[in-house]
Amino acid sequence: MLNDERSHGLWEKTAPPAPATRKLDGNISVDVAVIGAGFTGLSAALHLAETGTSVAVLDAVEIGYGGSGRNVGLVNAGMWVMPNDLPQVLGQVHGERLLELLGNAPQSVFNLVDKHKIACELERKGTLHCAVGKSGIEQLKQRTEQWLARGASVRLLSAEETAEKVGSTVYAGALLDNRAGTIQPLAYVRGLATAAIAAGVAVYTGTPVTSTTRSGDRWIVNTPAGTVSAEWVVVATNAYTTSPWPELRAELLHLPYFNFATPPLPEEVRNTVLPERQGGWDTKEILSSFRMDQRGRLVFGSVGALRGTGMAVHKAWAARSIRKLFPQIKDITFEAGWYGQIGMTNDNLPRFHTLAPKIISFSGYNGRGIAPGTVFGRVLAEHIVGKVSDADLPLPVTKPKEEGLRTLREGYYEVGAQLAHFVGNRV
Repeated sequence: MLNDERSHGLWEKTAPPAPATRKLDGNISVDVAVIGAGFTGLSAALHLAETGTSVAVLDAVEIGYGGSGRNVGLVNAGMWVMPNDLPQVLGQVHGERLLELLGNAPQSVFNLVDKHKIACELERKGTLHCAVGKSGIEQLKQRTEQWLARGASVRLLSAEETAEKVGSTVYAGALLDNRAGTIQPLAYVRGLATAAIAAGVAVYTGTPVTSTTRSGDRWIVNTPAGTVSAEWVVVATNAYTTSPWPELRAELLHLPYFNFATPPLPEEVRNTVLPERQGGWDTKEILSSFRMDQRGRLVFGSVGALRGTGMAVHKAWAARSIRKLFPQIKDITFEAGWYGQIGMTNDNLPRFHTLAPKIISFSGYNGRGIAPGTVFGRVLAEHIVGKVSDADLPLPVTKPKEEGLRTLREGYYEVGAQLAHFVGNRV
């Protein structure tokens, strides 16, 4: 996008075209204005339109420009936080409610893909959280036990079972989550946009929001060439938030994450690397992720930004790591490399905010945007139409709180990832 091959990489090359959109030019009136054409915003718009609510979606750049079009494509259940820790952080009611919502979130994604016939390379084979060493397997034992106690379809695999499913012998075990899967994320978000437009949603791209003003009982959303009058405003911009809600950006730490994609692997190699097509990631602090696309490309990623010296450092590290993890891949080259920003919160949990009367937002997906973004979009829609009250929300209603030393810490993450990848191998 924007002629930048490092923004969306492989996904831009292989996704179906985005539906036709245009810039907002003039003044319109709808029930709900949605800011951000990513998973959350488009899911909210689609679910609202299906209730007969009129909706306009505004995006400063393009459909899926932010994290929705750049991520790895793992459709995960739950968050990074251990299941038993959620009620301790959020309270028993919200904690268990969020666990149930997010535990079932991948199935909600699959249902939307089926219902709207979205061509997004969907694989429903689960995901593999792979253990590095004794500490990794102990962590996964706890996570498995806690999910099993809630009836989840998960299983702790032995080292031998993990080797069969990954195609590598380096891991001590893995948590197989049968609820989860993989998709081509840019294709999925473009499919959501196509479905929303078909349901009556107006989608405007290249249309940044400059300010909002109150006019009677409605909001006026101002853009460079027009306005949207709406009763409700949904802010769904997450890590790519700019004005007029700087407080959302201020509470998130940006964590850069990159991916490299190989050309399609030879068939004999493809049959040995993730042969069942699960996506995976490991338990290291600076984690790595890996998955296959539909044509047999290995997509391999980790923390870091592909800019400045980062491009050479992370690319060399990725090649070394793949060579160690998958020695059956003899010639390692990359046909695409790209990166984006993950919006991290101080407790690794998302936020539901009321920014002003009838201006609401979800943000802070902490690297788990696909399934949570999809179901939170639905929750926003249900809240607006009165189906879900404040008391029934999966998160408490809060105000944004600025994260301290944000700029310094973000720089530390980017430089630290380079240093770790300059000197280190994968496992």
